[in-house]
Amino acid sequence: MNTEGLTKINQLLQKLPSGSLFFSTWMKENGISYELQRHYRKSRWLTSLATGVMIRTGDKATLFSALSCLYGQAGKCLHIGALSALELLGYSHFVPMGRQRIVVYCPREEWFPEWLQKYDWGVDVLKTTSEIFDSQTGITTSPQSGFEVRLSSPERAFLESLSMIPKYYNPMDLYYVMEHLTSLRPDLLQSLLEQSNSLKVNRLFLYMAEKANHAWFEMLDLSKISLGSGKRAIIKNGVYNAKYQIVIPEELNNYE
Repeated sequence: MNTEGLTKINQLLQKLPSGSLFFSTWMKENGISYELQRHYRKSRWLTSLATGVMIRTGDKATLFSALSCLYGQAGKCLHIGALSALELLGYSHFVPMGRQRIVVYCPREEWFPEWLQKYDWGVDVLKTTSEIFDSQTGITTSPQSGFEVRLSSPERAFLESLSMIPKYYNPMDLYYVMEHLTSLRPDLLQSLLEQSNSLKVNRLFLYMAEKANHAWFEMLDLSKISLGSGKRAIIKNGVYNAKYQIVIPEELNNYE
């Protein structure tokens, strides 16, 4: 490899922190041809993770570095959401049994890279397409293991979590989380609840918020939040709450 090639690879490796991924198209845009990329792989400067995806040889990739680089280099708007986001932000101390699962949301118009699903990050990746929101409202960034990662704010994350009842989450587990959400922002909640496409989520959220007696609940304008009509069963064989027209677990109904 000539001096120019060595200079380019050194400059590239200094651009991003250890553990970063390097995408072929981004490297090409930064003046490193596909031929030169092949030289870097042959010379063991870079190691292929998947087609068009490389990492500095000897570095360890994480799901956080992958998501951060996907956004920074490829503009892919994936984000960590639901209870996974709440855990990363310190709002949930629920410890799942076995291997950790991270919920990654993908906008309906985006593609979800196959390699991201298949690579062993040390956690299970649950790919989810957001059916509740059509916007990026309530998505923020947070430093995770040295990388800025897109993830749901506590307000959005909790609403996302409710949409995953009962398949992935237990209503009582989420209510325990709700009890600790004393500092949610009513203006952001109002916006999210008005945008929400799920009547079930809206009703269950308002039921839990009122039950938890949070101060911010009184600041919400319920007249602007769609609740629809007709009964919604959160679970089978539960207790019917007439105010919000939802069937909830007896344990949640009786909990004080």
